Amino acid sequence: MIVGTAGHIDHGKTALVKALTGVDADRLAEEQRRGITIDLGFAYLPLADGSVLGFVDVPGHERFMRNMLAGASGIDFALLVVAADDGIKPQTREHLAAIELLGVRRGLVALTKCDLVPPERIAEMAGQIATLIAGGTLRDAAILPVSARTGSGIAALREVLAAESARPAVGGTEHAFRLAVDRSFSLKGTGTVVTGTVLGGAIEVGAHLLLSPSGQEVRIRSLHAQNQPAERADAGMRCGVNLAGVAAEAIQRGEVLLDPALHAPTARIDAMLHLLPAEARPLGHWTPVRLHHGTAEVGARVVLLGDEKLVPGSAARVQLVLERPIAAAARDHFVLRDTSATRSIGGGHFIDLRAPARRSRTPERLAQLEAMDRGDPAAALAAQLASAPHWVDWTAFIRDRALSGSAAGAVLCATRHRALPAKGGTYLVDPDHYARLGAEVRQVLEQFHQRHPQLLGMSAQRIVAALDPRPPRELGPAVLQELLRTGQLAGNVAMMRLPDHQLGLDRPDQLLWDLARPHLTGEARFQPLRLAQLAEATGRREFDLRRVLKAKAQQGALVEVAPGLFILREAMAEVTTHVAELAELAEDGLFPAAALRDRLGGGRKAAIQMLEHFDRLGITLRRADLRLIDPRRLAAYREQIGRDASPVGRPDFKSG
Repeated sequence: MIVGTAGHIDHGKTALVKALTGVDADRLAEEQRRGITIDLGFAYLPLADGSVLGFVDVPGHERFMRNMLAGASGIDFALLVVAADDGIKPQTREHLAAIELLGVRRGLVALTKCDLVPPERIAEMAGQIATLIAGGTLRDAAILPVSARTGSGIAALREVLAAESARPAVGGTEHAFRLAVDRSFSLKGTGTVVTGTVLGGAIEVGAHLLLSPSGQEVRIRSLHAQNQPAERADAGMRCGVNLAGVAAEAIQRGEVLLDPALHAPTARIDAMLHLLPAEARPLGHWTPVRLHHGTAEVGARVVLLGDEKLVPGSAARVQLVLERPIAAAARDHFVLRDTSATRSIGGGHFIDLRAPARRSRTPERLAQLEAMDRGDPAAALAAQLASAPHWVDWTAFIRDRALSGSAAGAVLCATRHRALPAKGGTYLVDPDHYARLGAEVRQVLEQFHQRHPQLLGMSAQRIVAALDPRPPRELGPAVLQELLRTGQLAGNVAMMRLPDHQLGLDRPDQLLWDLARPHLTGEARFQPLRLAQLAEATGRREFDLRRVLKAKAQQGALVEVAPGLFILREAMAEVTTHVAELAELAEDGLFPAAALRDRLGGGRKAAIQMLEHFDRLGITLRRADLRLIDPRRLAAYREQIGRDASPVGRPDFKSG
């Protein structure tokens, strides 16, 4: 367990930590010289059960509030310190507000310097403190009178902390590994070391991690957990991590050491913001602020998602637009301070790390935020699937909530869904919505087939564009792929159709086909007219004839052996028979184009174009003026052309 101090300057926070642990947490020379805490200090208390209690001592001066927030971000237990002689002061209130905004729900109040005041003052201060914490996250906290100078109450305080430490840490198995870096330095003979509190998950020596948002890859050489050498560190521990692959100077406070799967920095976040009651005026749209999250501090603007300003003491969902990206997770807590860094103005928790820049205030978007804003991942997932647009990027959901593999599996098992594999991850869709989408897709294709019977189908892009309302960009193709996979659609992404669709022609095109077909049959079946000749013979436009003949080729009635030269399917079957016989009769299987010309009884040009068609399909191999066939490819092609109407193309042939 990590205990974090809080309270006004000179109220005895550091002295109390020293009385509990024997360690002076003021490690800097300037702190020793001036007698005040400037930066974070650390101390450890071994307990009787073998565990170690960690302390983060924070500065109490208002000028160092940013350091206090960096230290308080990872604590499990708050130790609010109030001096009995001095009473409640401004930083007492601000530190208490910060603790509550950061979501710390466990703690106690140490009433220090009790040796300097009479019992009546202790009772008076206990009453004032009870009033101060009433209604907040520490409303049930015990108030313990102590004196670091005389040792009075220290043993009782130590016992309470030891009992609290026995409670299990939060985030051990539910979350992937994250550690907020608060210090980075280099040790002779060791190399780069970073320190911080493990926010979730666990890590072992040898693991490969990332520093985020910088994206630097590192490896764990060694670990110190709770001030002891260790092979593993778990959630709720303070760690010193010896890193390979990066210089200490390249790491700043605010970086997060994390599982590589969690690396996705963000600079636009939708959040729940609580404005402190002490604020003098409402918070307006686009107000500049300083955002404190983890150990990071960054400038930001507040975008109001409602029509009214945010009044003091109230809460609302807002969008935070950051000056630079940070590493974060949904449900992480944050604190906002004014740009002059003189006061805290509010705080809350993150909801959506991938907030949209546009259409962020539509009813649908606000309903999405309502669904996302649930602490339990399974409840949040179910609510998101139940609200428009009824889908979730599952890969992003796991990452942005920093879920471990086991926790993600449990969430998935507890939620009714339809999983759709897609490029870059997996999408989850509400099963009822998936069924509706499937029905709409089939209706779109059915109407298309009725209007355009001569066309094989539609592209995925056109199908998605025809849906009303149009599904999100990522979801549409994933749904179509699943419909293809399950046999509800046929074809491919480039051309999709209903499985029972039979190609045909509309009435005008059927009339054109009736005019053209006689010129491709009978005596002319091996010497069909080319498009220009066919247009002249029928008195129709070449453009219209090309469209009709292309459609018949798609339907399988024709084979386009050369641009603008179409042969009936049954005539092409005869040609393959002649080619097979010529190869069988010829010496070494080699025969000239003239032999096919004589068989077909036409001109040499048509015979050569047919053989070149076979060359392109790999059925024949040209050697000078002769051709050699591949019997297996020819057999596969003859089988293909002998099937009922289907487009004829390259033989479905496997050489192995």
